[in-house]
Amino acid sequence: MRVLIVGGGVLGTMHAWQALSRGHDVIQLEREPEARGASVRNFGLVWVSGRSEGAELATALRARELWEQLGAEVPGLGFRAAGSLTVLRTDAELAVAEAFAASAAAAQRGTTLLDPEQARLRNPALRGEFLAALWCEKDGAVEPRTAQPALRQHLQATGRYTWLPGREVRELTGTGVRDDHGQRHEADLVLLCTGAQLGGLAREVAGELPLRRVRLQMMQTEPLGADFPTAVADADSLRYYPAYAGPALEALRANQPQAPVAAEHAMQLLVVQRRDGGLTIGDTHGYEEPFPFDTDEAPYEYLREVTESLLGQQLPPIRRRWAGVYAQSLTGEIVHRARLTDRAWVIAGPGGRGMTCSPAIAETTALEAGL
Repeated sequence: MRVLIVGGGVLGTMHAWQALSRGHDVIQLEREPEARGASVRNFGLVWVSGRSEGAELATALRARELWEQLGAEVPGLGFRAAGSLTVLRTDAELAVAEAFAASAAAAQRGTTLLDPEQARLRNPALRGEFLAALWCEKDGAVEPRTAQPALRQHLQATGRYTWLPGREVRELTGTGVRDDHGQRHEADLVLLCTGAQLGGLAREVAGELPLRRVRLQMMQTEPLGADFPTAVADADSLRYYPAYAGPALEALRANQPQAPVAAEHAMQLLVVQRRDGGLTIGDTHGYEEPFPFDTDEAPYEYLREVTESLLGQQLPPIRRRWAGVYAQSLTGEIVHRARLTDRAWVIAGPGGRGMTCSPAIAETTALEAGL
C-alpha cells in the first residue's frame, strides 16, 4: 500500500513510522521547509502523570512504551526515562498529593510521595524550600527540536519513505492529493495531520473541526552548569491535569488562589533540562483569539521567580523565548480522528498531549484504517 501523510509534525511523522513499520510505502508532505509548529515548540515531555483515568491514561502509557522502543532504535530522539517531580510547598498542595498518592491511580503511573530529602536524591538541583514532591517514574523526555529530523532520517533508511517539504496540499483528489506546485501524488490512503491549521484544506475537506486553538509561551536558559535529571512541575499542575481531581483539589482551589499572573495566563510551571544543559521552562495557556503577535513579559518573570525559588539559586541567562499554538479537541476525545472518504482520514487536535501520545495515536489510526 502507498500511504501519503500531510503534515510534518510529530503526529504526521509518527503516522509515517507506523505505516512503514507495517510494510507500506510512505510519502510525507509538509508546507514549511521544516516543521515549525507545536511539535518543536514544546517541552519534549512524555507526560503520563496527570492523565485522566481510562482511554487517556492508557494511550499515554502505551505511547511511553513506544517512545522507549523508538529511543533505543533512534538515539537522535534523545529519549530518556527521566521521571518527574511535582513539588509541593503548602499544606493545601500536600493534601492533594497525599490523596492522589493513596489512590490506585498513583500506582498505575508509578507515583509515590517523597519527602524533600528523597526528592533531592532524585534531583539534587532542587535546593529551595518545599514540603514534599510527587515522584512519577513513568514520565520521560525527548528533544523536540531534533526528534522529527532524527526520526525521518531513520525512516529514510528503509528506502520506502519520501519526505517532500515546502509543499502545501491544495486538493484532496479521488486518488491522492494535488500540491501547490501542481503536482499530483497518488496514494491508496491519505492521512491529514494538519496541526493547528484549522482553515484552508482542512476546513474544505472536513468542515468545521471540533477543535480550538491554544497559545502558549515558553523559554529556554543557557546551560545550568549542573545536572537536572528529572522533569519538575509546580503544584499549579495539580489544577491543570485531570488526574488530581477530588475534594482536596477543590479545597485547594477555594483556599489557595493562584498568583494573579498565573491565573490570568492559566499557568503551570514545567521545567526540563535539554541535552546541552539549558532548561526549558513554561508555560501559559491562551484560549481567546485573535492571539497576540507578541509575547508578554509578566509570565516569564513569574516563571523565573518560581523556578529560582525551587532551585535556591538564580537561573542562567535566558537564551530564547517563543510562543506556539496547538489544536485541542472540544469534545473530550484524545484526538479528533475521522474518515473523510474511502481512502482519506483527518487526525488532529491532540492538544497538549501531542508529544506524549503521538506514537499511540498513530498506532490506533493504523488499526482503524486497516494498515
